[in-house]
Order: sequence, then C-alpha cells, then structure tokens
Amino acid sequence: MNRELLQWSGPEGLPRFDLIRDTDFAPAFDQQLAAAEAAAEAIAANPEPPSFANTVAAMETADEGLNRVLSIFYTLASVDSNDARQTLQRDFAPRLAEYGSRISMDPRLYARVKAVADNVAGLSPQDARITELALRDLTRAGAGLDADARARMAQIRSRMAVLTTQFTQNVLTDERDFVMAIPDDRLQGLPDWLLRSMRAAAKERGMTGQVVTLNRSLIVPFLENATDRALRETAFKAWTARGSGAGAGGEATDNLPLVAEILALRHERAQLLGYADFASWKLETQMARTPDRVQDLLSQVWTAARARADGDATKLTAMMRDDGVNDALQAWDWRLYAERLRRRDHRIDPDQVAPYLTLDAMLGAVFDVAERLFGLEFQPVDAPLWDGHARAWRVTRGGKLMAIFVGDFFARPAKRSGAWCSSLQVQHKLDEEQRAIVVNVCNFTPPEQPGAPAFLSWDDAHTLFHEFGHATHHILSDVTWPSISGTSVAQDFVELPSQLYEHWLEQPAVLDKHARHHETGEVLPADLRDRMLAAGKADAGFSTVEYLESALVDLAFHRGAPPADAMAAQAQVLQDLGGPEAIPMRHATPHFAHVFAGDSYASGYYSYMWSEVMDADAFAAFEEAGDIFDPATARRLEQTILSRGGSAPADQLWMAFRQRMPGVDALLKGRGLA
Repeated sequence: MNRELLQWSGPEGLPRFDLIRDTDFAPAFDQQLAAAEAAAEAIAANPEPPSFANTVAAMETADEGLNRVLSIFYTLASVDSNDARQTLQRDFAPRLAEYGSRISMDPRLYARVKAVADNVAGLSPQDARITELALRDLTRAGAGLDADARARMAQIRSRMAVLTTQFTQNVLTDERDFVMAIPDDRLQGLPDWLLRSMRAAAKERGMTGQVVTLNRSLIVPFLENATDRALRETAFKAWTARGSGAGAGGEATDNLPLVAEILALRHERAQLLGYADFASWKLETQMARTPDRVQDLLSQVWTAARARADGDATKLTAMMRDDGVNDALQAWDWRLYAERLRRRDHRIDPDQVAPYLTLDAMLGAVFDVAERLFGLEFQPVDAPLWDGHARAWRVTRGGKLMAIFVGDFFARPAKRSGAWCSSLQVQHKLDEEQRAIVVNVCNFTPPEQPGAPAFLSWDDAHTLFHEFGHATHHILSDVTWPSISGTSVAQDFVELPSQLYEHWLEQPAVLDKHARHHETGEVLPADLRDRMLAAGKADAGFSTVEYLESALVDLAFHRGAPPADAMAAQAQVLQDLGGPEAIPMRHATPHFAHVFAGDSYASGYYSYMWSEVMDADAFAAFEEAGDIFDPATARRLEQTILSRGGSAPADQLWMAFRQRMPGVDALLKGRGLA
C-alpha cells in the first residue's frame, strides 16, 4: 500500500498528490476498511463495562485511517474524474454502505452507547454532546430495530449507495460530453470577455473557434447575451436535459429510473424507523424540525417572489415584441431579456465591469475580509496538488497555524460542475491538536492564455465569497472531537456562514479597495459600482422563483408516499404553484444532485433559504454596531457559531449570537422583494 495515502508528507502536511496513483486506492481501501471494522468490533465486544472512553471516544477514531484514504480519493474523483476513479467509486459505494450499516446498526454498540448516554453526569459539555449525537445517530440508523428490520435497512443502504453514485456519474457524463461549436457568423450579442472564455474552452478540448459547454460560468452568460434564439434554445435544452436520457449521453445516462427507486427506498427506510415519511425523519434533527415549518417559510416568500416575477415576465414579453418575436416568452429567452432590462434600467455593461473583477483581485478581497474580521493571514504554499492551477495557502493568526486552505477555481472537462467546500482533514484536539485542511472548488472559466487574468462575473464573485464562508467554519473551528468539527452542523444551519460572508462582497469599502482594473489599477468608479450593486437585485423574482420551485418539489417528493412518476409529480407541484411558464426549476429532477447524489440535501434544499433568513439578520448585527468589521461582533460570531461546530444544537448557537430568532422581513428586503 502507498503509505502516502496515510502519512501525508507534502508541504504543511498536505498529501503528495504527485506520488499517488489510481492503482494505490483499492489496496489502501481494503486495508483501512478492514482496520476500521476491526476497531469497531473491538469496541462492540469489549468485556469491560461501557464508559465514555472505551465506547464513545473510541468510536471517534475507529475509522481514522479509512477517512484519510477516502478524503483523498473523493477529492480526486470530484475534481478530476476518469474511468478508473468512476469504477472505484462504483466498487467502494456498496462496500462503504455495508460497513456503515454494520456499525450503525450493531445492537452491541447501541447498548453500550445507550448505557453511557443514560449516565452523562460528570462529562464535559462536548463529551455529553457527542454521546447524545452518537445515540441519536445509531437510533435513527435502525440499531434499535429487530434483526429482520436491521437486515432490510442494510440492504436499502447498500442499494442507495449504488444508485446515488450512478446518478452522479450520469450527470457528469452528460456535462462532460456536450460541446456546441458556435460559428463565427453567429456570435451576435456576445461580449468580448465571454468570447475569450468560449475560445479558451474550445482550446482546452483541442478545438478551434469558440464553444459552449454546460459549465455554469459559460452557459449562463451565453444565455444572457446570445441574440441567436435557436442557439439559445439548443444550449438551454441541453443544459436542462442532463440526466434525463435526452442529454449528451443518451439513454445510458437516464436518471429517472434511479430517482424512482431512490424515493421509494427513502420512504421505506423512514417507515421502518416509525416515521410517516422521509421528510419527517430528515427534518427531525434540523432547525426547522417539521415539514410544515419548511412549507410555511417557503410559502411566505413565494407570494412576493411570484408577484415580482409575473411583473417582470410582462416587461420581458413586451421587449420580445419590440424585437419582432411574437412567440411566448420561453425559458431560453428570459435571461437574455432580463439582462437587457437590467442594463437598460441600471446602465450596466458587463464588459465595463469584468476588467475589475479578476480572480486574483477577488481572492484579495476574500482574504482581506477574513483578516479584518478574524485576524487571519494567508501565505502561499508551494505544494504538488492534483492540477497545476490549484493553489494552497497557510492560514495563521498571531503566528499560530489555523488551517491550510486549498483553492481549485477553474472548470475542466473531468471536473464535477458547481462549487463546493470540503476538507481533507478536520480540526480536532485529540492526542495533539490537528488543524483543518479545507478545500474550495469552483468552476470559473479559465483565462484564454497562460498568465492572462481570469475574469469573474458578479455571480462568480459571490460564489467565491460563499465557498470561503464555509471555509471559515473549518478554519476557525475550536472543538475537541472530529465528529462535531467545522461544518458538522444541522443542514439548515450549515449555509449560514457561507451566505453571511457574501454580504461583505457587496460593501463599497471592500469593492473600493479590491475591485481595481487589471491593467491600470484604477478603482471601480463609484457610480458604476453603485449601479452594479443595484442591478444585482434586478432579477430577484426569477432567482427566487426558480429556487423555491426546486425546494418545494424536493419537499413534495419526500412528504407522504413516494410518487410513482417523479416527472409527473414535479409538473403537478409547478402547476399548483402557478409561477411563470418561462421560469423552470433551478435544478430539474434528473440532474438535481443536491437531492439525488446523496441524502445530505434530500428534503433539505430549503436550507439555503432557512439560512438566508439568519444570514440577513446576522449581517444586520454588524450594521447595528455601526461598523461592518466591528471587532466585538466578529468576535461574538466566532465564539458562538464559527468556532463551535456542532458542539450544541443550532438554535442554541444562533440564540447565543443574536438573542432572538429572525423573521423573513430582512430576507425579503435583502432580495429586493419587500
């Protein structure tokens, strides 16, 4: 076995990715899976009376080696997929599910943990917390069920691992395989910065000219600018066909049969555990608690969002008529005319803004905000990573190491779409303190030529800040146990730090310092800055409606009996909502990876908006202090939320910071819907 998978020897304790081969993973996985199983068996079979040390604490480190191997493997599988890694994913998934089932449904472990949980007197608050969570997780996994029910739960978990892995790979295949060449005589409306990105994408694929791919940073601005309606329709339909069997991969990548089986298995699992449906099971441990509370929040926002979107649809249709297009406003028309309306009303031209929003400038802004709020400093680290464009930084405060931060910002054909934050290792204080190695992954369009600046859209800049907000949750984590470190919190609380961090991007003090012209160094003119900020809320009806449609469909899928036909159920929810026909779901069912690539956001896509209610109120705390970098408020945010991980229930952490629960008013105001 390649020891580099366990004993990372790179700079700052990073893995030496240059020494790791795909053939190393299978033997390392086999060895560490066996070691984890043996460690769990030793805990379960321990003849000594159960104690916190020999049961709950021992469980925290039982699979440490396995986690180190898998953190490297799944990082590589998502940022640089290939046939070998996809094959390994399909092999690992059911075996990990079977291992997880054996551990989480072992009645011996359940009995030992319950014995500890029944007598937590004398334990520290964090020790009591991980004991409470361990018992909760074992109970919710089915450890307290009879033997037949446990066996069926294990079968469900194994099958779900196969299905969700295949779902993810099907979407990735469709995203990777679609490339649409745009002839030179059909480039009308496309700005220079977008043409540069399209040519860079063509060059990366060994093609000449310019192409459109399904990378969001490319296809969205194409839909916003291309005046050729037929090309927009082709691109949009390819984008929304991912995973449907009508995408680039054809029937081989049809996710709809997988979706039907996933929903049925989730429902069966919930009922085995005594819950009415999957939504009731999932939401029990979230801040929202019940499906009704989620429905209430989303419904409160829906009314205002639909009214705004309906009004905008009327305006956009009139603009189409002025262009001589007498067809109904379609989904592939909305972004073009909304962008024109935004430019007209706010006198905004993306070609004017793009030179000020380079990746390096916005990274400077991200790091500066972290320094001003939390005293963090960033020094580049020269380390061999998985791609030459990935970068690493040493994060310190007062000379103390806080974390290693890795950023992989550019789109590649073999890279999963979207943006996310993950960790190669989490912070904890066991034998000795371990600091986090946190990874931000984005899919920005790379520069056309090596050494040239990479230009970000305003949406890209928000994404950069959002993912780094997640990173602060890891960087500032200050807990004892790995299981409650960093972002190990309720799903509808995890987006609070990320969405809160986005607020600083929109502050004139930040933009005036960092949004500088890449050639002249000129500051983004104040008038242009203010118009850009105002324009950011111009299409709030559209963005809110497309999000709410996805969240409400997700919730409907998991309330009550699973639908026999997911697409028919999706259509019914959208019909009942009555939103504009030209605004489809942000994530249609066949490629709704949040919900079907795993359980994390299943019945939980609402959590972005739940967290947004809090992030609007949290930023208001800084505004109320009279300083968006107020040291006392930043310190309270760190001490009550960012450093605490999952060491207390989310509502307790929030109340410690804000002393009251928020309402939707700040959210509606922030989105421009009030």
